[in-house]
Formats: sequence, C-alpha cells, structure tokens
Amino acid sequence: DDMSVGYGGLPNEDGVVELDSSGMYGPTHTAGAVAALRNIKNPSKVARLVMERTDHVLLVGEGALKFARAHGFKEEDLLTEKSRAVWLRWKETMSDRDNWFPPKSDSVPEELRSVMSTHGTINCIALDAAGRLAGVTTTSGLSWKLSGRVGDSPIIGAGLYVDNDIGAAGSTGRGEANLQTCASFRIVDFMGRGMTPEQACLKVCEVIVAKTKLVSRLCDDRGLPKFGLNFYALNKKGEFGAACLYQGGSYAAHDGVENKLRDAAYLYKRRERNR
Repeated sequence: DDMSVGYGGLPNEDGVVELDSSGMYGPTHTAGAVAALRNIKNPSKVARLVMERTDHVLLVGEGALKFARAHGFKEEDLLTEKSRAVWLRWKETMSDRDNWFPPKSDSVPEELRSVMSTHGTINCIALDAAGRLAGVTTTSGLSWKLSGRVGDSPIIGAGLYVDNDIGAAGSTGRGEANLQTCASFRIVDFMGRGMTPEQACLKVCEVIVAKTKLVSRLCDDRGLPKFGLNFYALNKKGEFGAACLYQGGSYAAHDGVENKLRDAAYLYKRRERNR
C-alpha cells in the first residue's frame, strides 16, 4: 500500500519501477551497488552480492538484472494495481497534446487522484559491539523520472560512505544535489577532522545551499533550495546525528538501549525559511 519506494512504488515515466541500492562494509572498505535494476524486489540483497561475489562495485541495468538472475532472484512486476492506476492517471493528465485521453472521472479511486508524485529512500548505518561499521542505502528514486536515471543512492561517496576508522554517513532527498557534492564522503571527512555527526551533516547542508544558489531554477524567491535533502551520520564512538535543509525532519536511532524517533537538526524553518 506504500507507494513511496520499491514494490508498489511509483515508477519512471515509462511505467517501470527501477531500483538503486548500495552497501558498504567498514572493516574491509568494500562496497557493492546496483542501479536502474528492474523486476527484482530487494535490490540491497543484490548489491551485497556484488560486494561479496564480484571484483566490481557497481552493476547497472540489464547487467545487474542478469547478475541477480544468476544468483536465483526471481523477477516480478513491481507495480501493484494501485500504483499502476496512479501512473496511468499521470500519463493521461500530463498533456492535452498527446494521444492519451483524459481519465474518466470514475476510473481512479478518489484517494488516488491527488497522488501525483512521491519519492522514497532508506538509509541505514550501524556500529556493532566489535566496532564494525556498515551501511546500506536503497531507493526507487523519483516518480516519473527519465528511464535510466540514477540518483545518489547507489553511488559510493554520495548516497553512502563508510570508513571504519572514522564513521559512516548516508542521505535521502534530492540525489542530484548530493551527486554534485559527494556529500556522504564529505560528512565522514568532516567527522575525521573532529566534527560531531550533527555538525558534519549541517556543514554539508551549508555546502549544498551555497552550490544550489548558483542555479536559479532550483531556488525560490529568497534564493533558497526548492528541494529537501537529509543526512545521517554515525561515528566510531557510537555518536550519531542528522540534519536537513528545512525544519521537520526526523530519523530513527537505536543507541544500544532503545530505538527512538528523533528530530533532525536543520538550517532553515520550513515556512519562514529564515536561518
């Protein structure tokens, strides 16, 4: 029933759910990733096999699918009838200058008529009792994206980075901004220079705002990003933190005693957008 990501998630512009994922293991500094993977329900499991069973880091498209098949993964249609109905409505209402007829008023359930876009990414980073760090990021990216579009999630150093001597970091949100700044690598690097996880995440948010101001189409009338971006970090000591561009972000963190939903730090208030 969740149309944000993965099985039942909203597809690319062609009606195909394409998935990206990466994983990284701190003690060996090895990584594996897949991008634009179709018909496989759990891309993170395929990414782990890329890390463990090949000499490569990233497999994409048809090659990633062939690799998944070779390891016994079953292909399946990742669209549900619910997400298919929303995609068809998007196709039919996108333009009045194509050959798609507008939908009949009763062709889509009322609760689906306002669902026109979603995005969903999961980042999970962890430290065990032996001091081993690891992380995974997985997503189906933006709904209606161009076929073959790859965001930051499967790119080591962007959507995920782990250095067992320092810490780990990952992200959710606008992947393009992250790709252009190698944000997760920067966060780990900042932690290595003495910043706390939260400070490092906030610093990278500041970097992204500064770079975004160079592209007017991505900014509102105050010169601030129109998009959201969130970062999560964990250091070797077990200290953790998160930060977003705008107020309202939260993240789940287990401190060894309890799992708790926590507020993320932020640069700007969501409505006022004043620092």
